Amino acid sequence: MRDEIINRFTSYARIDTQSNEDNEICPSTPGQLTLARQLVQELQEIGVEDVSMDDNGYVMATLPGNTVKDVPTIGFLAHLDTATDFSGANVQPQIVENYSGGDIPLNEAGNIVLSPRDFPELHKYKGHTLITTDGNTLLGADDKAGIAEIMTAMAYLIQHPEIKHGKIRVAFTPDEEIGRGPERFDVAAFGAEFAYTVDGGPLGELEFESFNAAMAKITCKGVNVHPGTAKGKMINSAKIAMEFHAQLPAGEAPEHTEGYEGFYHLSSIKGDVEETRMQYLIRDFDRQQFEARKARMESIADELRAKYGHDKLVLDIRDQYYNMREKIEPNMEIVNVAAEVMRNLGIEPVMTPIRGGTDGSQLSYMGLPTPNLFTGGENYHGRFEYISVDNMVKATEVIIGIIRRFEERAQS
Repeated sequence: MRDEIINRFTSYARIDTQSNEDNEICPSTPGQLTLARQLVQELQEIGVEDVSMDDNGYVMATLPGNTVKDVPTIGFLAHLDTATDFSGANVQPQIVENYSGGDIPLNEAGNIVLSPRDFPELHKYKGHTLITTDGNTLLGADDKAGIAEIMTAMAYLIQHPEIKHGKIRVAFTPDEEIGRGPERFDVAAFGAEFAYTVDGGPLGELEFESFNAAMAKITCKGVNVHPGTAKGKMINSAKIAMEFHAQLPAGEAPEHTEGYEGFYHLSSIKGDVEETRMQYLIRDFDRQQFEARKARMESIADELRAKYGHDKLVLDIRDQYYNMREKIEPNMEIVNVAAEVMRNLGIEPVMTPIRGGTDGSQLSYMGLPTPNLFTGGENYHGRFEYISVDNMVKATEVIIGIIRRFEERAQS
C-alpha cells in the first residue's frame, strides 16, 4: 500500500491542475481534464465499474457491493484542482525517507529550507517518510493526496474480496479551490446516501463544520486631473478604497482570528486614481453574524456612495457556501462511525471547525451529507507544503475501515 500511494500521488502531483477563477468554463483549466482522463484509465484498470467522465471533467465510478446485507451506498470524493495561491506548474515531488528531524533543504540554489524552527509540527514526523516540494511550487496534496488514498482503497478492496462491503461510489471533481466544485455535480446520478470528502489536513482531522462564505468585489471609480489643478475636481479611487477598508474592524481579519471567529479578508487590491478594485472574503460560522457582515459592507458602501456619488462605488457580494453542520447534524451517525474507525486504528479524531470550506459544504446543502476526512498533509497552498506517507496509509485505512464498519452494522 505504501509504494502504491507514493507512485499514485507523485504521478498526479506532476500534472498542473491549478484552477483559474477568471475562466468561466468547467473545468477552468485543461490540466484538470488531463488528470481526469488518467483517473478514468486507472479506475478501469483496477476493475471498478460504471466509470464515466462528463464534458465538465467530473469522474464517477462504482465498486459494487459483495454482501447480502442492506448497506447504505457510501460516496468518497476528492478534487482534481490545486490552489491558485502559488504555482502548481512543474511540480517536482521530493521524497525524504525516515525523516530524522532538523532542516529539510528544498532548493539549495534558492536557499529554501523547510525547518522546524518555522514549522514546529515537523517534530511530530520523525521517522516518517515525507514528500515535499522542491521549493518552487506547491505540492498539490490538497487534494491529490485524497485522490491517491481513495484510488488505493478501491484497489485494495478489489484485491481483498474477503472484505465485505456495500456499494461504493467515488467521484473526482474540478474547481474546488475556486468554489465551483459541486456546481455541476449530479447528486442524483451519484446515488450515494451520504459521502465523505477526503480533503483534510493532518492526521485525525474529522470535520463537519465549515464557514458560511461569501466573496465581495468592490470597484471604486475616480476622476483623474493633473495634481497641480486638481482642487475640487480630483476624486482618488484608491482613497475611496482605503476609506472603505478603514471602516471594517481591524481585528476581524484572518491574521487576528482563530477557532469560531469570523473575518473580513482583503485578498487583493489593485488600482490608481482612476479606478481601484478590491476583493474580500467574508467568513463566519454563525449564519446570523455572516448575514450581519454582508450587511455591514453594504452599509459602508451606501455611506461612500452618498459622499462621493452613486456611480463611484460598485459592490457585488455573492454567497459561496454555507456551514455544513446544519445538514450533517441530523445525520451524525456518519461522523460517529468515522470517529469510531479512527480510534480503532489508534488515531484520535480531531473534530475542529474547518476555517475554510470543502465541496462537502455545498454538497450537504444539495442533499448529500458530506463530512471531511484527513489526508495527512501540512502547509497547504505554498512552497513549504509536505505530506507524511505514513499518514496517507492511515487515511487509506480509515476509508477502508468506514466501508467495513457500515457493512458490519447493517441488517442481514
